[in-house]
Amino acid sequence: MPKRSIKITMSAALLAAAALTPTAPTAMAGATAAGGPLTDVRIATHFDLSAGQMPENISLLPDGTANVTFAAGRQVAQVTPQGRTRVLATLPAPADGGVDTPVLGFPLATGIAHTSEGTVYMLYATGTADLTGLWRLRPGKAPRRIAALPANGLPNGLALDGRGERLYITDSVLGTVWTVPVTGGTPVAWSTAPELAPAGFLGANGAKVHRGALWVTNLDRGTLLRIPIRSGNRAGAPQVRASGMVGIDDFAFTGRGDEILAALNAPNKVVRIRSDGTGTTVLDAADGLQNPTSVALRGDDVYVLSAAYTTATDPNLLRARLRDHP
Repeated sequence: MPKRSIKITMSAALLAAAALTPTAPTAMAGATAAGGPLTDVRIATHFDLSAGQMPENISLLPDGTANVTFAAGRQVAQVTPQGRTRVLATLPAPADGGVDTPVLGFPLATGIAHTSEGTVYMLYATGTADLTGLWRLRPGKAPRRIAALPANGLPNGLALDGRGERLYITDSVLGTVWTVPVTGGTPVAWSTAPELAPAGFLGANGAKVHRGALWVTNLDRGTLLRIPIRSGNRAGAPQVRASGMVGIDDFAFTGRGDEILAALNAPNKVVRIRSDGTGTTVLDAADGLQNPTSVALRGDDVYVLSAAYTTATDPNLLRARLRDHP
């Protein structure tokens, strides 16, 4: 699909989503404040919008290298600590161009995770049965699909459990969390709770395993959910831990209990959501955000990806430091 068409499709969809999502609480209004929790805020890397380098998701290696997916480019890449970008692999294009990809109408690479030995996992949504699903990339190998997912869904968030044995996958269209071993196979619907469902655009989105639970955002409903992982890998009932978060996408835990930093896509904000569910804005468009999609932390180093889906100006990687990290 031409990049202009992608821009128009994403702009209409994301703006519609923002209109459908509840208004954010007043505590979250405002730009980055002097003396706030983030310091040394700067744009570390600019990506190539014309090449489809709209960064969607991120996972960090121990040395600070970032693995990222480029949504419209159908790619997985690495960004070095010095800001250099290297494409690792490009996923095959669907024969029909991905026009039947649910909601968005173009094929896109979404969630990403990696294991300690360097194997990278990524999600791919194409609207076709032969390509939609979980893909694996091993060093020196070509990418390979290891688990098929429904073509009428949109696999989006990807989380690896603490043992490095199992993956959890959010489907933003079907309102489902799937689970599959890292070895691949047939995914199992782990949770289909109504709290995961979309409300006009996209539902379940970002995902992280933390303290015995899978935490999931719902973009349309503006919520952060905690789903307990019960014995036998059974899903407990979702608990709403925060609400009113317009356009919430992916997120990362800061290391302070259940506190997170979350990307709010259409509003161009990163918010700090405390363990009690209250939130404040810590970054906004004045800091260089362009439709932020995901956040990652390594110690007190903060990484934020911006895809520029609707701003269509400067997809980038922003870096900062968390001032009061324990």
